[in-house]
Amino acid sequence: MSGWRARWATLRRSARRVSAITVALVLLASGVVAAPAASAATLPGWLSTRGASIVTASGTPYTIKAVAWFGMETSNCAPHGLWSISLDDGLDQIARMGFTTIRLPFSNECLAAKSSNSINSYVNPQLATLSPLKLMDAFIARAKAHGLSVILDRHRPDSGAQSELWYTAQYSEKRWIDDWKMLAARYKSDSTVIGVDLHNEPHGPACWNCGDPKRDWRAAATRAGNAVLAVNPKLLIIVEGVERQNDGSSTWWGGGLKDAGAAPVSLTVKNRVVYSPHDYPATVHQQSWFSAPNYPANLESLWDANWGYLVRTNTAPVLLGEFGTKYETASDKAWLKSLVGYLAKTKISYAYWSFNPNSGDTGGLVTDDWKTPQKAKLAALAPILTPVKTPAPSPTPSPTPKPSTTPKPTASATPKPSTTPKPTASATPKPSASATPKPTASTTPKPTASPGLAATWIPQSAWGEGYVAELSLTASGAVKRWTVSFDAPGTTAVTSAWGMSCAVSGTKVTCTGSDWAAALGAGQSVRVGLQASATAAPKAPKLSVSAS
Repeated sequence: MSGWRARWATLRRSARRVSAITVALVLLASGVVAAPAASAATLPGWLSTRGASIVTASGTPYTIKAVAWFGMETSNCAPHGLWSISLDDGLDQIARMGFTTIRLPFSNECLAAKSSNSINSYVNPQLATLSPLKLMDAFIARAKAHGLSVILDRHRPDSGAQSELWYTAQYSEKRWIDDWKMLAARYKSDSTVIGVDLHNEPHGPACWNCGDPKRDWRAAATRAGNAVLAVNPKLLIIVEGVERQNDGSSTWWGGGLKDAGAAPVSLTVKNRVVYSPHDYPATVHQQSWFSAPNYPANLESLWDANWGYLVRTNTAPVLLGEFGTKYETASDKAWLKSLVGYLAKTKISYAYWSFNPNSGDTGGLVTDDWKTPQKAKLAALAPILTPVKTPAPSPTPSPTPKPSTTPKPTASATPKPSTTPKPTASATPKPSASATPKPTASTTPKPTASPGLAATWIPQSAWGEGYVAELSLTASGAVKRWTVSFDAPGTTAVTSAWGMSCAVSGTKVTCTGSDWAAALGAGQSVRVGLQASATAAPKAPKLSVSAS
């Protein structure tokens, strides 16, 4: 270990910026993470395109098998789950599942932030004090150690919500491009970062080749792609679609690429563009094709028309940038089976949404403990995903996990489909639910009911200064307004909430539905939650529920 320390001392004196490689040496030298596993997968290196294929430097076709690990685009400015597991544990699990790449969402707001939050310093002592940008360095360095490539995904301008266009009043196009140029320079010498997803899910007024510089996503992607390649000409430029296509049809946010064949993104560096639609099942939004008489047989022709034709005609590669499901309904299961078969047949690259269990629309590939695999989902992905046996890096003993940094599991509101400019509440992503409600309390929570609404308390985590909990709500009839209150002695403040607004009065906390969970349709179930400052967390409080 002394050799690593000497090497790091030399680098520290000469380096002017922190690179992913430098961070890897820092972590190795400090002894807080282990050396890379000897059998970690070999990284593909820089990639390019040839016709409809993504290829390695030797010209070998390469399929990107990615999964998203979100959080750096939220107010936490850190990958979620690091309040429960170590970064190495998460990366090891992803590699063992058979993925080769991680799609890492971020926001421009987080890139400029001085600190992240929600990282358990006992579980991740090397990460808790890092700025988000240096945390990104560390993430990429550890991904490399586990044989995983990284796609950087500019998910949002700020950390609050998904923007329709690539710019907002607060975050200009110049800021968007400048940040991309900064990241391209930062990782220019590290082929772990294989590509950049320019902007997540253009929708609403976003158009393809309409000629309006304020709305034309194809033109904006061309400007940004050329700016990135001027810094690092070896990166893949990943371009999503739009919601509304020129023939009048609408599809998922970022999902429409019907017009890219006739009007492609043409960059100064050739063979770099990869198109990236998103696709989701009926539980995310009830699109018209899910109720067609020939469903699910109608799906393949739909995918062909919107984006699959780019591969079928050998025009350009496609990376299905998001797809996922809680995998609870027959319709969703039929959708995933059809989509996996389509990906296997066409050899289209993909990025599953998500590793995280706290995606409101889809859940994740692990359960709420961030450790237990969702076996049914992984079995459904088996035709395109082969689990591998890779030894985990040797664990480093650490004290019993006790979060010293406040965990704030603000979920990502990513898959936001709609066939109209304003998705309904049921169609809008619900940012803090998880795939399978598995309460951590010692006693199984029992629903508390009010006419038309049942509520269940689901504790998530607790520490000396606070706790995080969720409520599972199920409406038996239409609910326009609802309130849940409970006794919580020791609770001093609700510091954040999702799907509801909460207030503390004495020993009682009262929460009222808001935003996407303000009103519920008959039969609708949602997960809402809160984070509170407290000297003690309520274990199984009696819930008082009212609904109208």
